[in-house]
Amino acid sequence: MDEIGIEIQKQEPTFEHVVTEKAALFQELQEEDLYVKYKKLARHLEMLEIQESYIKDEQANLKRELIRAQEEVKRIQSVPLVIGQFLEPIDQTTGIVGSTTGSNYVVRILSTLDRELLKPSSSVALHRHSNALVDILPPEADSSISLMGEKERPDVTYQDIGGMDIQKQEIREAVELPLTHFDLYKKIGIDPPRGVLLYGPPGTGKTMLVKAVAHHSTAAFIRVVGSEFVQKYLGEGPRMVRDVFRLARENAPAIIFIDEIDAIATKRFDAQTGADREVQRILLELLNQMDGFDQGSNVKVIMATNRADTLDPALLRPGRLDRKIEFPLPSRREKRLIFQTITSTMNLGPDVDLEDFVSRPERLSSAEIASIVQAAGLLAVRKNRYIVLPVDFEEAWKQNVKRADETLDFCKFIFMRASNAMLTAHITSRPVMESCVSLVPLMSVFSGQSVILRILHLVDGPRLCLGTFQSHLHRQLSHFSVSPLYPTEWRSFF
Repeated sequence: MDEIGIEIQKQEPTFEHVVTEKAALFQELQEEDLYVKYKKLARHLEMLEIQESYIKDEQANLKRELIRAQEEVKRIQSVPLVIGQFLEPIDQTTGIVGSTTGSNYVVRILSTLDRELLKPSSSVALHRHSNALVDILPPEADSSISLMGEKERPDVTYQDIGGMDIQKQEIREAVELPLTHFDLYKKIGIDPPRGVLLYGPPGTGKTMLVKAVAHHSTAAFIRVVGSEFVQKYLGEGPRMVRDVFRLARENAPAIIFIDEIDAIATKRFDAQTGADREVQRILLELLNQMDGFDQGSNVKVIMATNRADTLDPALLRPGRLDRKIEFPLPSRREKRLIFQTITSTMNLGPDVDLEDFVSRPERLSSAEIASIVQAAGLLAVRKNRYIVLPVDFEEAWKQNVKRADETLDFCKFIFMRASNAMLTAHITSRPVMESCVSLVPLMSVFSGQSVILRILHLVDGPRLCLGTFQSHLHRQLSHFSVSPLYPTEWRSFF
């Protein structure tokens, strides 16, 4: 440059210039890194999209398999199933169940079932053909054993029951008070009664009083009849007893009412048939449950029967049935209260005197009094009247109350025919016939063949040749359909 006369001046790079160049180079490198990072992210995004598509396809396949499996389960469960009882598990897929036929099977357990619900003695549904366990039934699935709902509770109150003041007090002290004020018994230091037995003639208000207990109590109420425990297959009856007490413990406080307990709790004997042995096994299970249930679980048992004399002594002992409440035929005062209670909602005539019917000597049960009042109302309806008159009560009384003289006439008729048979057999001893006629008042509660059997039982003895009378009476009454003639000399005895 010097040769051509150009002078070049060399400038030294300044600090600002160096910084600017380095910044530009850094910017260029940073842009290259962002591009590489962008490419990596783009490839990663593409991979995620491929994985998402694959997962969606797998999910769709699994959904289709799930739908097919659910349809298969529905198809299996749609077949009429057999109710069984789960006994014990073997492993995660198999278990032992008992069927209603009395046989036990090792079956497969459906994988969709909740294993925590599979407990011994739980009710299950079995496939009809393979006996596979396909469903678990709820505890209340057995229709014969269920809790009484609020809408099912009877509307009978204590005020609707005339008389029976002592019985009301005793059953409330034995059943209601321990459930509502258990701390009172704890403070005193005694155990409340475990069970209550209601016994007495039919129609004296035993079941009616239990209905009032169910109405006033807030505890769970279970009602069963003794004959329901007697099942066709062996072991079903004791299982039902266990289910009843298990259901009561699960819903404590609870009240168990067993009506007609004499169907399964009669005195034990040397049973000769399988049915009798099964009934005795039911009784043993009942005794075990009444001894075994926890006293603090607030489960009370009420039993009712018309035949308390036939019950097993082991059931009647203290510790099982601590309180025994008798329901006798109502007295005159109680008859008055029953008449007043039943007729309190009726439109009676002003001249109806209930005291006239109360003062009559016939022994009536509460159900018979209710039947008389109902019949009187029906007679008024039949005559298109809105008022019940005394004539209606009189007619209803005649329809429902059997007179003693009518029953006595029937017994006289039977004895007259038997006497004619004795005359044919040349047994004409007047003392013998006097002894036979003396039995007529004792026969006022029997009829038909029961009279014959009772006669043979009463006249059996050595006095006045009654043994001979028994044999001839038994022989002649086998032809009772023949109408013999009545000698006039025998009519004086009747």
